[in-house]
Amino acid sequence: MRGIRAIPALPVRDTEAAVAFYRDRLGFTVAYQTAGFARVVRGDAEIHLWQAGDEGWRERDDFPDNPVCSGAESFIAGTASCRIQVDDVDAGYAEMRAAEVLHYADRGSPTDTDFGTREFAVSDLDNNLIVFFRRD
Repeated sequence: MRGIRAIPALPVRDTEAAVAFYRDRLGFTVAYQTAGFARVVRGDAEIHLWQAGDEGWRERDDFPDNPVCSGAESFIAGTASCRIQVDDVDAGYAEMRAAEVLHYADRGSPTDTDFGTREFAVSDLDNNLIVFFRRD
């Protein structure tokens, strides 16, 4: 078996709000949306958004010993990340800076890494991390 493509699935608290953010602030197109799930695309990049909105964990007596039961607990939202390879990191950085979505630890410009990439990061509404990069 040979891997062809990976599609990240990011947990979000509110799918509708997340879709609006990805569409309006990150420039993605909504390819599919239903209650609790959405598929957004930008160029060849595709991200699945799934709702982690189960608040029942707050009422469970066994929570400390068994925190994940449904797999959609709200505290899971914002715990994921993904990397998207792009052709023009600097133009993407300027676009995301204007949209005011850069990660809180932004250094003021894309970073050249020791492992051969130029990259920057953004955060979505739930603080999922999305890194845009170009290989040198």
